[in-house]
Amino acid sequence: MAAALDGIKVLDLTRVLAGPWASQLLADFGADVIKVERPGVGDDTRKWGPPFLADDAGQPTAESAYFCSANRNKRSITINLASRHGQSIVKDLVARSDVVIENYKVGTLQRYGLDYESLATINPGIVYCSISAFGQSGSRAAEPGYDAMIQATAGLMSITGEPDEDGGSPQKVGVAISDIMAGMYASNAILAALLARGRGLGGQYIDLALFDSQVAWLANQNMNYLVSGETPRRLGTGHPNLVPYQAFETADGFIMLAVGNDEQFSRCARLLGHAEWVTDRRFSSNAARVSHRSELIREMQSVFATQGSREWLEAFRQHVIPAGPINTIAEVFESEYASEKSLVRPMQHSIGKVVPTVANPVKFSSTPVSYRRAPPLLGEHTEEILVELGYGPDRIAALRAADAI
Repeated sequence: MAAALDGIKVLDLTRVLAGPWASQLLADFGADVIKVERPGVGDDTRKWGPPFLADDAGQPTAESAYFCSANRNKRSITINLASRHGQSIVKDLVARSDVVIENYKVGTLQRYGLDYESLATINPGIVYCSISAFGQSGSRAAEPGYDAMIQATAGLMSITGEPDEDGGSPQKVGVAISDIMAGMYASNAILAALLARGRGLGGQYIDLALFDSQVAWLANQNMNYLVSGETPRRLGTGHPNLVPYQAFETADGFIMLAVGNDEQFSRCARLLGHAEWVTDRRFSSNAARVSHRSELIREMQSVFATQGSREWLEAFRQHVIPAGPINTIAEVFESEYASEKSLVRPMQHSIGKVVPTVANPVKFSSTPVSYRRAPPLLGEHTEEILVELGYGPDRIAALRAADAI
């Protein structure tokens, strides 16, 4: 069965997470993604472990779990971009590609003649996406940036963690969410540019900054500030615009309650044995509950402490009130739901073993997500790709001798 992006060729000059995440999404949708890596070294994240995949003897290989999380369905070619011969290979690949994605330090690829302006002369229809910390222009363009510093400087950490009054401090999210969201924006932008090209508008350049994308997806928190002038603060598991919408401690653990409207609150109040809250002016509307957050939460917490999590969750389920357990990742993957939805997709890896990968969540009705290739070994497809370009054995051997591949 055909995939949505069958026939689309992507040249992936990225490493770490934001760029690889974008290219993996395109690969999952059927694009042929060629990942260009530095000879002998590869993507930085190949060494970001443990854990590493194990061989048949149970010994760790050179394939990190981190690298595997963002490089499924790709082919790996090693090219020395600083080499004149390596640059020539990239240009040959660009001539046959639809998309280029890169996340080098601003100006690096221009020195190699691999910037958008140079490559567009080879392939005017190319869609070229540059991902950087602060964009390609402006006072901060030359600055580097990793996910954690973007979470900090672009506002996310200021609203993540327990409140000061509860002894809290700013916290980062448990995954590199700034990188991941930049990758999501990048893949969306690339798909939009491909659609525009299909309407006769030609190729184009996409400039995507991690900082800008981090600011963009703060969503309601941004608008809360812009509308009210009040700086959003940390609320732990609480929601700035909805109450009650947070974790509560039960007699034997914690659960997450997510009341989204007044009708749900009415059912919740009655279930908790406090029907009077529904007519109490402090709690009768969501706006009132937000204004009297601490009073309501204190009263609710005393009720939750009287029963265990399982009892509360079953009661909420019966009364159609959104609530759930706070599961560990192990509990997520061991759940019946994970099995039912095939959230883990085993794939045959070139180390000789079947390895797990996490399923793409998109379910197309007629162009399904494909699981064609496990994350590649470093340079695994170098010769295969060069042969596709028409390079013969002597030329490939000469490139190896010149340290170009």
